[in-house]
Amino acid sequence: MQFTAEQIGVLLNGSVDGNPYVTVNNLGKIEEAVEGDLSFLANPKYEPYLYETKASVVIVSESFVPSSPVQATLIRVKDAYSAFSILLEKYNTIKNNKVGIEDPVFIHPTAKIGKDVYIGAFAYIGANAVVGDNSKIYPQVYLGDNTAVGEYCTLFAGVKVYADCKIANRVIIHASSVIGSDGFGFAPQQDGSYSKVSQIGNVVIEDDVEIGSNTSIDRATMGSTIIRKGVKLDNLIQLAHNVEVGKNTVIASQTGISGSTKIGEQSVIGGQVGIVGHITLAKGTQIQAKSGINRSIEEEGKKWAGAPAVPYSQNMRAQVVINRLPDLEKKIEQLERIINEKLK
Repeated sequence: MQFTAEQIGVLLNGSVDGNPYVTVNNLGKIEEAVEGDLSFLANPKYEPYLYETKASVVIVSESFVPSSPVQATLIRVKDAYSAFSILLEKYNTIKNNKVGIEDPVFIHPTAKIGKDVYIGAFAYIGANAVVGDNSKIYPQVYLGDNTAVGEYCTLFAGVKVYADCKIANRVIIHASSVIGSDGFGFAPQQDGSYSKVSQIGNVVIEDDVEIGSNTSIDRATMGSTIIRKGVKLDNLIQLAHNVEVGKNTVIASQTGISGSTKIGEQSVIGGQVGIVGHITLAKGTQIQAKSGINRSIEEEGKKWAGAPAVPYSQNMRAQVVINRLPDLEKKIEQLERIINEKLK
């Protein structure tokens, strides 16, 4: 699709410097853009590219003053980065604007499918499942019996949603993630073996959640594993049974959270963090990558690091000491020699 600079300016509440009728049909990085591309300049270190770029239109902040002539048409907005992110979202929406039911798919006669839905080939929609209006179910997605997917959701290829799990509105789940697999529950027996504990709960995902690829969220033993509104999960994350993640929390890749732990809202958890089960993390907790959390955190808005984790500043001081250990070892060896010589 083609848009003029004038149309884009209206969309972004910006003003146009240059030809308002120049058209663009693609987005590109300012250093690589070609004629017909739309780009943006937000970071000052990329300014030199503005004077060389072949892009037809470039979005800049309204306060920007060029130091050399610019060939491209400029669209001035309050915040160039935010404006460009809006366009990326619009572009992605247009690109992925699929509607209709491909063949072959299996949709159980009792399933309810909303308006303007896309269901890709080889998808499976189980008994009494619900897919809300304007949602997109990509090829090879599995929706088990009694599952519910709300409006404006996107489940990319290969997502598996086990029976009874509930997904609210505007949720995005990327390829090959699994929602509602059994929690890790096994009872030790006298002969040393383990007996499986049936997991009869479900997973509940609230509005505006995004889940990366190859992430697993286990169903509850009883009750629900709950992902609250606005949570953002990276790829390759494991959330165990009965975990609850508070709203607007973000969790980076390769983090694992053990069963029945509750994460406070607006928390930030780095990559490769391990968290034990049956604890609670306070609102606004921030955890550095590769940390290990082995107890509850009760103070809100605190930073933690290390394994086992300690307050962030304490961990930083410890790292300074650790880096000095080779020098300290040499000094100890020197002192030992001096003492030994005096004792002779």
